Amino acid sequence: DISFLMEEPCMPYKSVNDLPDSVKDSLPHHAKEIFKEAFNSASDEYDEEETAFKVAWGAVKTKYEKNDDGKWVEKEG
Repeated sequence: DISFLMEEPCMPYKSVNDLPDSVKDSLPHHAKEIFKEAFNSASDEYDEEETAFKVAWGAVKTKYEKNDDGKWVEKEG
């Protein structure tokens, strides 16, 4: 039985409070919502958690960017 070699599927996040600290501590609330929804959607589509994280960060970066102080802020325009 090689089932132990299989990666566990990504677990969806039920709320923004369940997100990893690195996400919770750095993103504004709306960006956390975007991250959560994108991660959950990607985790349904892809088997690898790393891919789901890349998709989620990509979704955040469509609406948010880091300012000169390194804080995530909503993009203008």
